[in-house]
Amino acid sequence: MGSRLIRRCRTTFTVAVLAVLATAVPGVPAPPGGAASAAAPAFDPGPARAALERLLASRAAQFTLVPVEEPDSGDYFSISGTAGEIEVRGTSPATLLTGAGWYLERVAGVDVGWPGDSLGRLPAVLPAVSGTVTRSAAVPHRYALNDTDEGYSGPYRDFAAYQRDIDLMALHGVNEVFVPTGAEYPYYRALQEFGYDAAELRAWIPGPAHQAWWLLQNMSAFGGPVSERLIEDRAALGSRIAGHLRALGMTPVLPGFFGTVPPGFADRNPGAATVPQGKWVGFARPDWLDPTGPVFGELAAAYYRAQRQRFGDTDLFKMDLLHEGGTAGPVDVARAAGAVQRALDTAHPGATWVMLGWQKNPSPALLSGVDRDRVLIVDGLSDRYDGLDREAAWGGTPYAFGTIPNFGGHTTLGANTGVWTDRFPTWLARPDSALRGIAYLPEGTGGDPAAFDLFTELAWEPGPVDQGAWFAAYAARRYGGADPHAAAAWEQLRLGPYSGAAGTWSEPQDSLFTARPSLTAASAARWSPTAMRYGAGTVERALAELLRVAPALRSSGAYRSDLLDVARQALTNRSRVLLPRIRSAYDAKDLEGFRALVREWNADEELLGRLVAADRRFLLGRWLADARSWGADAAERDRLEYDARAILTTWADRGPSETGGLRDYANREWDGLVRDVYAPRWAAYFAGLDTALVRGTAPTAIDWFARDDAWAHGRQTYPTAPTGDPVALAGEVAAALSGTSPAGLG
Repeated sequence: MGSRLIRRCRTTFTVAVLAVLATAVPGVPAPPGGAASAAAPAFDPGPARAALERLLASRAAQFTLVPVEEPDSGDYFSISGTAGEIEVRGTSPATLLTGAGWYLERVAGVDVGWPGDSLGRLPAVLPAVSGTVTRSAAVPHRYALNDTDEGYSGPYRDFAAYQRDIDLMALHGVNEVFVPTGAEYPYYRALQEFGYDAAELRAWIPGPAHQAWWLLQNMSAFGGPVSERLIEDRAALGSRIAGHLRALGMTPVLPGFFGTVPPGFADRNPGAATVPQGKWVGFARPDWLDPTGPVFGELAAAYYRAQRQRFGDTDLFKMDLLHEGGTAGPVDVARAAGAVQRALDTAHPGATWVMLGWQKNPSPALLSGVDRDRVLIVDGLSDRYDGLDREAAWGGTPYAFGTIPNFGGHTTLGANTGVWTDRFPTWLARPDSALRGIAYLPEGTGGDPAAFDLFTELAWEPGPVDQGAWFAAYAARRYGGADPHAAAAWEQLRLGPYSGAAGTWSEPQDSLFTARPSLTAASAARWSPTAMRYGAGTVERALAELLRVAPALRSSGAYRSDLLDVARQALTNRSRVLLPRIRSAYDAKDLEGFRALVREWNADEELLGRLVAADRRFLLGRWLADARSWGADAAERDRLEYDARAILTTWADRGPSETGGLRDYANREWDGLVRDVYAPRWAAYFAGLDTALVRGTAPTAIDWFARDDAWAHGRQTYPTAPTGDPVALAGEVAAALSGTSPAGLG
């Protein structure tokens, strides 16, 4: 598989030690030729060692990391050792980290989540392992990151942030990661050889927060123009990200070229034929260069040459033809797909084409034109619908069982975990199964550690996962010790937000506090669930239990992060109870009842704003400061800040935002957004309804886009450091929901 081609490096182990270690695990072959041939071990464990030191500081020294050759059966790790001397063997630096992560969870009893950890509960001397524990990967592909992840998780992060995310992914068994950062660079360089000047291309390339949809051929230009320096800086960062993945023996998945070109390409390049792609939710889509024509191969070669020069080699390339409504026009789709694959194979012989399983893509026609053995479909719908037969639909093409449990980076908790634990082993065991991987594909990462932990674990468990037992064990390690109240809290969360069933949705409902004001609002984002997908009482009971966790376990980042997030979710769910009551009072012309309920709504939103201000993850100020940090001058800093603000609110200009439905697609309950966008919107709306009731007139219409667009173009600054005590604030939420005083929660 892909990672095997990029993980052979130096090591310092002696010949005698390696010869012994390489034969110590049953099923792992000894080095060919005996001890004399063992002088060149499988790879350098140094990058794994460095990652452990970043995660564990001085305790990393208690781990001995032993590299072993990957057998034909695929990746595996084993752990053993006495107190303070833990040995981890694995088939790549990343797999060594996966083994260390398994040890931390299952032996040391602590958690390193995305986000939050309980590493402070680690003893000074790490506990011994009972015997030798070995885990093998059930599938070769453990893929992570949606095409949109950079836009919704943080388009302006620095290398340290990406490095930590990659370390965490390795710790949880991931081995293939999509890297779109700097993907504009090969387009920028290659297209200058085909009749475009640098300024034209910089105007065509969108701002970083919106580039994912340009790479998907949905749009161009918005949030730009981008500067030469920004292109270069992003390419340098993308190169570092890819290099870090390679150092860990992971495969960077780079964007491939399938024919996206700027306006006027055929006019500037004789022999080229382009197909107009129409509109995508109000945006003019870029043209598609016919891959079967004579110019496509030349442009693809220039693209891959520039990409390799800057980002190095890999053997997995992500691209999707005709995504979300693209049109083939007169082009034969099978021939076009074959031409795209040939261009990729010419530049990277034997490379695998990664496609997203989404809506009706990839189509049977597309798959009929390619070598399916060199395709991997990362399925975005595995847990969303019933009655799926991927082998029949995709003709035996290798695919990864995937999930999109979060759209737009919403701050909602939950996932269809029962579908995961049932379907994955069932699909894998089919006699004709083409299942070859897992694919963790939320549109925004870093917000739901339980979902990430459980989903990635599927690839390393030898059999079906018992959900009840899994969540009980998770509760214990998450806070660094068993506690009946923690266990009870996570059982309620399992029965609530994490109980989603397939049929229509793969994510929970979003918040009405973040919705466009209306008495009939059912969701904030146009494509989100329109009703609760579980009983709200489960989250309120979970909050009450978390507040009773033993004081000794309350100091961890994991506990404080979870407590605040569960409190946020419990308060958010209240919006779906209050809004229908407000509507009933308004319809009944009950002015006093209406005002009392509006006061309750406003108080809840005010409390929500104070709550999220207490957690670094929920600070808008960090998001905006990161964006401005990339600008070379004031004008560029302002453009980048607008790019970062718009993606969270209006998303775009009036047409795509309003008619196309993109407004509030990435709604999230963050400090700054709650205080200056969502709460003022609802306050203005309710004030208008109040006036209408008093006067007996219809409410005055409000131009919501104009309000939100003015904020998106604003320059208010917001805190970059949290304020407030999460435990006290969570208690205040519990009291507000139960009608008691905070002191009564104990």
